Amino acid sequence: MTVHLVNPSDNSFGTAVITPRWLFVLAAATPRSVGDPVLVDESLEQLDPSTIQPGDVVGVSVHTGNALRGYEVGRMARERGAWVVYGGIHATLYPEEAFERGAAHSVVTGDGDLVWSRAVKDCLAGTPERMYEGGKIEGDQFLAARWDLMSSDKYMWASVQTIRGCPKHCSFCSVWRTDGQRPRQRKFESVIDEIVELRRKGFRFVALADDNFYPVTLTDLRLAKQQNNAAKLEELESIREERFQLMEELAKLPRDMVFFTQITMEAAEDTQFLDAMRKANIKGALVGVEAVTPEGLKAVYKDFNCSGDQLVRQLRKFREHGVHVLGSFIFGLPTDKPATFAATAELALEADLTFAQFVMMTPFPGTVDFRRWEKEQEKSPTYVDGIPITRFWLIPSNVRPKMFTPHPLMSCDEIRERTQGVWDRFYDMRSIWKRSKCTRSLKSRLAFLFVSKLYRQMYAGTGISTDSARRKKAKSSARMIAKQCRRLFQAKPMPELQAPVWQTGRATSSRMPMFPSASSDEGMTRLRIVE
Repeated sequence: MTVHLVNPSDNSFGTAVITPRWLFVLAAATPRSVGDPVLVDESLEQLDPSTIQPGDVVGVSVHTGNALRGYEVGRMARERGAWVVYGGIHATLYPEEAFERGAAHSVVTGDGDLVWSRAVKDCLAGTPERMYEGGKIEGDQFLAARWDLMSSDKYMWASVQTIRGCPKHCSFCSVWRTDGQRPRQRKFESVIDEIVELRRKGFRFVALADDNFYPVTLTDLRLAKQQNNAAKLEELESIREERFQLMEELAKLPRDMVFFTQITMEAAEDTQFLDAMRKANIKGALVGVEAVTPEGLKAVYKDFNCSGDQLVRQLRKFREHGVHVLGSFIFGLPTDKPATFAATAELALEADLTFAQFVMMTPFPGTVDFRRWEKEQEKSPTYVDGIPITRFWLIPSNVRPKMFTPHPLMSCDEIRERTQGVWDRFYDMRSIWKRSKCTRSLKSRLAFLFVSKLYRQMYAGTGISTDSARRKKAKSSARMIAKQCRRLFQAKPMPELQAPVWQTGRATSSRMPMFPSASSDEGMTRLRIVE
């Protein structure tokens, strides 16, 4: 009997940018008595059905984007006599769909760190329960991933999670509804130990794969003080202090390490936090800008962001404090006008963003936007290929629309074409070369160019085009560029690197000598895209 964990995908590039962390966390949750699980990441290569035998257990995690392929994998596994168990954010939101479409025996909802082990044991005993409630576990219960099962030569970046949940309530995001608004923070000692393991294997680029690395804002603290809420203030200060402790320990790791995370725009006001990020080698962050007008920000419940010239100044503040920004923008909001696209492109260039992504508005399940749209569709349902548009993830990709909600001023094709135009403007050769000045050598500038082109191909070329021939060409180009880019991120393994010895939440005095500094040749000279 074998346990298989499958990350479904329709696109296999042979190389992936960031490790799908859940695969390796559930590998750690798999009972050791059944042996090591077989991990299949279909963004690397497709699952070989012949590897699945009767009596095996197949775990499939699905989000909205890969649900259709995930259900295909589940049906195939069940036909071969395996037990099929689904999990992930989409299965949490639509558990019945996994039974109806994916031939599930069981569905795990919520966090799988603890409950997965019980699901596997029940399958082996031939008595799986229909539903397993994983709930929202506390930070000290988060499992460290089993990186010993990873093929290090397949991924550019590793990933470590430090916190789950987000206190915000953006209308387009489901995190605060599925993971909760109360930050559940992992102990920094566990995070550091896991990062040390990854650096031993040769990973020096690590994504801190958090819903929001900046869970407590200065505004939160100020409001708690004004309300004389001592208990709330103590809780917030404790969370904030833990963040600083983590960054203090990150700063003691080998200096060639580079971290990337996700934070809200409000962090620009907290220069103390930004300076701590810089010292910790957190050199980049995805920042959700979303819209450049006050009307657009209000439409997505994100009016705590700035707009216009103030937005430019706020974004530049990240760079001033050593944190490079990957800005994320949404097009297709009801407040958007044709002029919004050019204005967004110009602002992104003026604000000195290192990278940017421009996505078309999609109402994802679990969000306020989706529920609003779903109610509207109940009045006059729209179908594509016999499937309600409100279940767009079940529509075959070759006929699936690129947008699902009508816009008051523009057609779907116009929004798609204008969005593609912004990608092309931000990632034209002249603009990329200008941004590459943030690096320190000609070799690094060329590397920056490669990575920029890869990002554009993977996220714009394969995602926005409606022409299947163009998408196929974009995938082929991305696969070729990805293979070359992976080499830029490789580093010499450091098997001699020792983990700190923790005592009462702090490291011993022998902490520093345990982290020999990497030589400059071995370190950032390989790729300085975020320096």
